[in-house]
Amino acid sequence: MGRLEGKIILISGGARGQGAAEARLFVAEGARVVIGDVLDDQGRQLAAELGQNAAYVHHDVTSETDWDAALRAAQALGGLHGLVNNAGIYQPRTLMETDAALFDRHMRVNQLGPFLGMKAVVPLMEKSGGGSIVNISSTAGLRGSPGAIAYSATKWALRGMTKAAAVDLAPRRIRVNSVHPGPIDTEMLSVRSAEQNAERLKLVPMKRMGTADEIAQLVLYLLSDESGYVTGAEVAIDGGSTL
Repeated sequence: MGRLEGKIILISGGARGQGAAEARLFVAEGARVVIGDVLDDQGRQLAAELGQNAAYVHHDVTSETDWDAALRAAQALGGLHGLVNNAGIYQPRTLMETDAALFDRHMRVNQLGPFLGMKAVVPLMEKSGGGSIVNISSTAGLRGSPGAIAYSATKWALRGMTKAAAVDLAPRRIRVNSVHPGPIDTEMLSVRSAEQNAERLKLVPMKRMGTADEIAQLVLYLLSDESGYVTGAEVAIDGGSTL
């Protein structure tokens, strides 16, 4: 029996990268998944690959209407036991290079989106007997990150929101934890040059990027009953990174 047998999981930003790796692993572990994203072609292709245990829904995380649609898709599968707030943007700029529009864009996707999601899923999770929310933050939410002030601000905020929500939702049998990846080998890092990414790896004791599959395994643990006494935690997965 899989570690998520019978559970229904909603993944935002699930069409590619870490979200897609999570969807594949969760289905292999017995779950049914709702894949939400704005990348419709990739999302539909992934859902088709995963078969009857997956559904795709167009999902802009800044839209309350889209959150309602994602929850209807989960309800059609039978309920909701887990949410992975995986959707995010990373457009690194220094303080002096960042304008209000860029800062606001990060705030809406990386902070408002998870807020709307955590609030939206509570009634359906309660009806399903409780659940687990995993917020994908970053090592930029644990310490200073050069040249990425808007991204860092939102990932620190998500860390704090996680802890506050964990306290609020514990009586409702809903756990909330944050995951803090270091450099992970996905499309998100393509905004930096190969040389910049190589320099970043010099600060990682393990001297390599992490993989989307490694993140998925950690998220799987936090969604499963194996982590039943874990809430309000922040878990770094960064190869021992010092920055």
